[in-house]
Amino acid sequence: TGWSDQVHVAGAGTTLAEAGLVEISETASRTVSLAGEGEKAASSGLLEARIWDWMQDAVAADRTMQGLFAAGFERHEAGPGVGLLKALGVRVESGSFVSDDDASIAAAIASRTSFITSLASGRQSEESFDLDLIGHFRGRKGLIAIEETTSREWQLTKAGKAIKSNDLKDVEQIGQVTPELLQGEDWKNAEFKPFDVNAPAPIPAGGRPHPMQALIERIRSVFLEMGFSEIEGDYVQSAGWNMDALYIPQSNPARTMQDTFYLTEPASIDVEPTMLDLWASVHEHGHDTGSRGWGGTFDREEACKALLRTHTTVNTIRHIAQNPDVPCRVFGIGRVFRQETIDRTHLPEFHQIEGIIHEPDANLPMLITTLKTFYAKMGYPDVRVRPAYFPYTEPSVEVEVLWRGEWLELGGSGIFRPEVTEPLGSEWPVCAWGMGLERLAMLILGLDDIRELYQPDLTRLQDMPIL
Repeated sequence: TGWSDQVHVAGAGTTLAEAGLVEISETASRTVSLAGEGEKAASSGLLEARIWDWMQDAVAADRTMQGLFAAGFERHEAGPGVGLLKALGVRVESGSFVSDDDASIAAAIASRTSFITSLASGRQSEESFDLDLIGHFRGRKGLIAIEETTSREWQLTKAGKAIKSNDLKDVEQIGQVTPELLQGEDWKNAEFKPFDVNAPAPIPAGGRPHPMQALIERIRSVFLEMGFSEIEGDYVQSAGWNMDALYIPQSNPARTMQDTFYLTEPASIDVEPTMLDLWASVHEHGHDTGSRGWGGTFDREEACKALLRTHTTVNTIRHIAQNPDVPCRVFGIGRVFRQETIDRTHLPEFHQIEGIIHEPDANLPMLITTLKTFYAKMGYPDVRVRPAYFPYTEPSVEVEVLWRGEWLELGGSGIFRPEVTEPLGSEWPVCAWGMGLERLAMLILGLDDIRELYQPDLTRLQDMPIL
């Protein structure tokens, strides 16, 4: 017929059947094939099979969750994998994995592996497999895909055979009412195709949040659950609030045109003269903070230059300036901009998560506990900190989480220096932290290239896990 749209073909057949000209017979069949995770399992092994093999090779003392991480298994694999083995008979005693019937467990895993391997060659009929195995894998996300196919045959009835081809004529029917149709006159004499709600139709893919937006909402809910309030700020800031308020020296390389997006319209932003005086005093000789400052002469014109913010910490700095004697726990999630060359780990526009605890008794243990709680709620309970240097915090620490058996740095934190807080009118310690959202997203989604987060590939986005 030359028709490629099955909906049109089925609709035409149904119309002929309703007229008594054809009889339609339908045959349904189901086929099974590997989905994305199934293809990975076919090449590298099922998750439970890999963990079981590790258990067989490991000494008894190493058959623990920590040993599993040390062997290179990711946290999002370890929990589900151990759960699958528990369902087969593995149990945990005193923190170690043990089993009583190794042969039974090995046989079940071998059966599952054989099922996945047999599908590696292509789609097969559901009837050729054990229904229990199919039921098991249907309950596991992304391993198999089951497609139901309906074959239809049309046979002419006596009435259909009695019609001669010369008696047939084309009749144009309108199947869709459009604004253009209603605005004209053609619809008055047109023949409309009956609407059949039972006619076969393709199933559209359902909408879902973008993985980055889903992660932002998840992070937001964690901080709100921890008692924090969210703040926001403008993309365009003065260099004074973005840099000088954080005690970043005006000679710092990060302030050059090669690292920061400076604007030409507007080229400058008015800054309160009192703030310029305070920043000048702090930078030149430390003001009344006990610091010596950076020395030299503070450039007020430099402080008024307009730029795209390079971090979201400017939001918390402004919040402290507006509420110097009001205790608060706030966080922010927003876009920041830097002159970065695009590669697998860098983008010129990305997101940053930041927050502060501003209260009389704020201290470093409170900061570390807060960050450990946050990462634990995000699924990474193993967190450590190590000393670091940042120009606007003292002490300063970097935060690392255990991932694939290795420690991965995810952000910086510390206590704001007096040179930062005292010019803002605050006399209290301020716990502060910042981290890159995209790096956390790559960790959670298992990506190796940051650009994959923003490629307009709907298939890839649909295959990413729902956060």
